[in-house]
Amino acid sequence: MDQEKKWIKAIQKRASEKAANKLISYYYKEIYAFVFKQTFDQELAKDLTQEIFISMLRGIHHYEGKAAFRTWLYKIAKARIIDYYRSKEYKQQKKTVNLLTDQRESDDVLFTIEQKDEVKRVLNLLERFDHENRRIVQMKIFAGQTFAEIAAKLQIKESTVKTKYYSTLRKINEQLKEDVHGH
Repeated sequence: MDQEKKWIKAIQKRASEKAANKLISYYYKEIYAFVFKQTFDQELAKDLTQEIFISMLRGIHHYEGKAAFRTWLYKIAKARIIDYYRSKEYKQQKKTVNLLTDQRESDDVLFTIEQKDEVKRVLNLLERFDHENRRIVQMKIFAGQTFAEIAAKLQIKESTVKTKYYSTLRKINEQLKEDVHGH
């Protein structure tokens, strides 16, 4: 998009507030929708979206145009969401965590956790897994990354990423069921 490139150059060369506002307006709804899908909280999504655009403006001088601007902006958004889910703020809040799995799975690994204690239980269960398995689940659920993106970032096969992801979710679900039934 030529207009987008003009806005970016105006921000980089002249710190143009007008161009910055236009660029933000152009992407705001899309980024907000992406953040909301990760958080299911309107106020939080607004706050995180604002922080994402602040980060974008702070870093725009480093944007060289090698990747599409949208791709670069989504990298910032994903990083901010991961940071949020790692934060104490998240861990202390009452949140609904949805762990979704492929429909082909025979065991329904879809579960919704609403109480703070249960969120802690899931995070504690996740801590029992090795670093790579934890990272795969966090990248898939909290950052909304595809299996291909995770495989590329961790430099392992996509099939391995899928296997570890579903295996980890299944084990967490089994442990939660055992806890509920008092085993």
